[in-house]
Amino acid sequence: MDNYATFFDKIRESLQREEFIKISLGDYNGTELYLKNVYIKPVIIKREKKLSFVFRYKTQDITQNFEIETAIMEIQGLLKVEGFRVATLFTERENLLCQFTKKGVWSLRQENPTAKKPVVLTHDKQKERKLDSADKVYLQELKLTDAAGNVYKNAQDKWKQINHYIEILSSILQRLPPRETLNVVDMGAGKGYLTFALYDYLVHTLQKRTSLVGVEYRKDLVELCNHIAAKSNFKDLLFMRGAIEDYQPQNDLDILIALHACDTATDDAIAKGIRHDADLIVVAPCCHKQIRREMEKSKVKNELDFLVKHGIFMERQAEMVTDGLRALIMEYFGYQTKVFQFVSDAHTPKNVLIVGEKKIVDTRKQQEILEKIKSTKAYFGISYHHLETLLEMG
Repeated sequence: MDNYATFFDKIRESLQREEFIKISLGDYNGTELYLKNVYIKPVIIKREKKLSFVFRYKTQDITQNFEIETAIMEIQGLLKVEGFRVATLFTERENLLCQFTKKGVWSLRQENPTAKKPVVLTHDKQKERKLDSADKVYLQELKLTDAAGNVYKNAQDKWKQINHYIEILSSILQRLPPRETLNVVDMGAGKGYLTFALYDYLVHTLQKRTSLVGVEYRKDLVELCNHIAAKSNFKDLLFMRGAIEDYQPQNDLDILIALHACDTATDDAIAKGIRHDADLIVVAPCCHKQIRREMEKSKVKNELDFLVKHGIFMERQAEMVTDGLRALIMEYFGYQTKVFQFVSDAHTPKNVLIVGEKKIVDTRKQQEILEKIKSTKAYFGISYHHLETLLEMG
């Protein structure tokens, strides 16, 4: 076996044994202008090991990441095709210098190791979590973490979703008007992943006295969540069985949450929040059938009708129109609205999060908003919007 082949065997071997540290390529004699060196190191990207290449030019660096086998082929090309004549493999055991000599052959020289293996390989930007996973009974009971607080591999996406949710709301929650007790309702709480996390963050991180009710129609989930709440010693967290449209808050309502409430159930939730003067309304709409049926029935002609002949575009347009009108209606009632991308778990499609903070009703703008709602409905052939009807806006 020649030296060149041996060098690549050593690369694969060091990767398999987890002894690989880095590779540097030098003595460039190729045609690419200003290219000087290439530096290669392992990284973890989305829990997958790859090799990161830094192409060093005279005035800039360019980084590319490759899967392991593709990376090895890339190195072979850089040496035999692109014109690098020296490659040095740094491992925990040795340094291995592979050099193209004046005789036209590859030489191989072994040296003592000089590089130190990095402690952390991750390339993903590490975010400061608003919640930690240690000593959280509810996370253990929901099968997200083990007893030591380690997040299970198959629960990583859900854990990211929970933290993304809290990250979005964190600054808004701190701006809420002072209350002796925050009264929160989470409509359509499901298995309670986000409900528990919100209660935990409000009570233990923000130190706000909080009474939170999770409304859920499925009896088995209500019983499960109440069991977990009791086991977690979350004294002011209660789950109740019921439908969103039927639930009537017993106290003042400060925060209303409705995540993935289907179709007009989102409108029912928003309407309750508005009627009860909630300081904060947070909804992640799911399904948009009511407006889509209106648009399909009218088949109005406008500048965008070329899109809606395609079913998937009709669906997306109906989503945007529905949620755009929801945001306008909330603004009519004095809410400052923002729309965020909200990525849920693997069983729910990507969605948007509509957040409304209660401000002051601007009577001067209300008429403008009404005109905008009216013209939007006419443009898309919508005879009525369910939320508008619930709130008796004419």
